[in-house]
Amino acid sequence: MINSKISGTGSYLPEKVLSNFDLEKMVDTNNEWIVERTGISERRLASPHEQTSDLALNAAKKALEAASLKPEDIDFIFLATTSPDQVMPSTACTLQQKLGATKNCGALDIYAACTGFVYGLSIADQMIKGGLYKNILVVGAEIITRFIDYTDRGTCILFGDGAGAVVLSRSDEASSDNSKILGHTLKADGSLGHLLTLKLGGSRHPGSVEDLEAGHQYVSMEGRDIFKNATRVMASCCEDVLEQTSFSPENVDWLIPHQANVRIIESVAKRFKFPMDKVVVNIEKTGNNSSATVPMALDTAIRDGRIHRGQHLMLTAFGGGLTSGSLLMKY
Repeated sequence: MINSKISGTGSYLPEKVLSNFDLEKMVDTNNEWIVERTGISERRLASPHEQTSDLALNAAKKALEAASLKPEDIDFIFLATTSPDQVMPSTACTLQQKLGATKNCGALDIYAACTGFVYGLSIADQMIKGGLYKNILVVGAEIITRFIDYTDRGTCILFGDGAGAVVLSRSDEASSDNSKILGHTLKADGSLGHLLTLKLGGSRHPGSVEDLEAGHQYVSMEGRDIFKNATRVMASCCEDVLEQTSFSPENVDWLIPHQANVRIIESVAKRFKFPMDKVVVNIEKTGNNSSATVPMALDTAIRDGRIHRGQHLMLTAFGGGLTSGSLLMKY
């Protein structure tokens, strides 16, 4: 039986730090309030010359190195982002060119907001299990700060830039570590799409003067409703995957949630009686990196030794759409 496993991970953060104390000088807020409400102390900002594909490239190179693979070994690229280099060509195609992957390698952007990486990993798993592909690169990359209104304290305190990547490779039951993806679920509820939006750049708001005057170039969020629904949908997706795989929360070694807000993370953990020392949290130094948070947190915990082969990991996320998803694997 063909299975898929993560053969390598990587992540990248830009150098520039934007601290809560920096934000105090820009908007009516303070460090204590931000930390209490979000768990964030600082976030990173891409430099003016960096594009989303550049962040993705740095993370992808590290993932390939960890997997002992070369760019020409990659059969397909999924790039999850809410902040692409441009509408067309896709940022995945730009990454393919910058990485030096072969022209036979497929490349596709995934627009599922903060859930995009979980969507991409789930789809890649099915493609490998189908037998046509051996190595698939799945990346979450964002320069979301270029779409943030730094006079809006409800959003500007949350977001940062970054990228995370994994190489998903073909495995089999005879593999020595028996690593594999056990189950996943993907969901969406378009009726709640108005709660988290970035309107500029599509056919509805292509970029007129009126669009700019209306602020459509900025992320807009209904914070309280997002909080309530985020906890609900991530918990629901985790429950579905546990039922699908006949696992109990006690069998899960690590919960790796979307790093949106530490209170949301704590709420999901409490529902499943996960102690916080079994939850990977890195939001304090990164902020919310949208589609990049889950792969960045995964890579961080693998590289610092918390996560090792043979452990069971639950990945879960939610995002604009509203989208949501969870994935259970034996790493």
